[in-house]
Amino acid sequence: MKGAKHYKRDGTEHKGNSHKMPNGTLHTNKSHTDSSVRLFHFKDLSKKAKVKAKGKA
Repeated sequence: MKGAKHYKRDGTEHKGNSHKMPNGTLHTNKSHTDSSVRLFHFKDLSKKAKVKAKGKA
């Protein structure tokens, strides 16, 4: 989704490049590498990660 913020599992906002995997999940980096991690939309984060994403951690 273009324009939407993306977050790592812990609630840290990701502002760099990303790519979509064949299964539809979004990951960091322009193409897949060993250091790529899955990205999430805010609504899909855990309660604890949402607090961090909002800056109240």
